[in-house]
Amino acid sequence: MDRRQFLEATGIAAAGTAIAGCSGDGQIETGTLATSVTDQPSDIDDFETLVLRLTGLRTTRAGDGTVSDDTVTGTASDGEDGERTIDIEETEVDLTELADGDTSLIDETELETGEYEYLKLVVGEVVEARLTGGDEATVETPGNAPLKFNERFEIRADQRTSFLADFTPVKQGRSGRYLIKPVADGVEVSYEDESTATTA
Repeated sequence: MDRRQFLEATGIAAAGTAIAGCSGDGQIETGTLATSVTDQPSDIDDFETLVLRLTGLRTTRAGDGTVSDDTVTGTASDGEDGERTIDIEETEVDLTELADGDTSLIDETELETGEYEYLKLVVGEVVEARLTGGDEATVETPGNAPLKFNERFEIRADQRTSFLADFTPVKQGRSGRYLIKPVADGVEVSYEDESTATTA
């Protein structure tokens, strides 16, 4: 099966610093983070269908453990450790349908400008996991935790930032279990004002 990729996050936003930029009238600048998904090849060929329910995104600003309440708009909120949770409309995605680079838009939300440490994808539930032979499969995320993509990205003023990350089901020996794992070397970050992508 051809290369498949799993997550694309896109944002319109601001200067590449760890401090939020301000417009001339003192207002905090924000941008739109849009998230899409695809699938990376591995053991996905074992599946007739593999449907995940995606429920949120998380990120942390670079070099800053806290963010003031007035710097975030829309559905983003901050935890005690400075990690920001971005609530999205719950979306079900069948990984077996995302072949040959196809993507599925998950959500769009606003973030303030600046640099971010990583992006996490929250998998709320495995809705259906059926193998090609008709048997059901056990599919989980490692530690039942969000999928973390360790690549810094910027939200730049009035520009689009695209974050593309891969993950895939990986069979765990003879146990019959599968883990959904990020693919580190599949992460790409590109910006509207640059002709080529910055690839991890």
